[in-house]
Amino acid sequence: MQHIEADIEQLQMKVAFQEDTIEELNKALIKQQKQLELLEFQLSHVINKVKEIEVPSGDSPEIEPPPPHY
Repeated sequence: MQHIEADIEQLQMKVAFQEDTIEELNKALIKQQKQLELLEFQLSHVINKVKEIEVPSGDSPEIEPPPPHY
């Protein structure tokens, strides 16, 4: 009977440890998801800024000709 009680206690400790580990992993996952969302937002913002400053290709009166080489 004592052997069964010891096994039950050991299983209870393992379950408690696993629950703690799962909770820690869940918190880490939530934190990483928030960081990922922020990085995606920032990347989107940077992409939009780059698109705004891109020089249009082709002959455009807004583009200055290159300076003459000496």
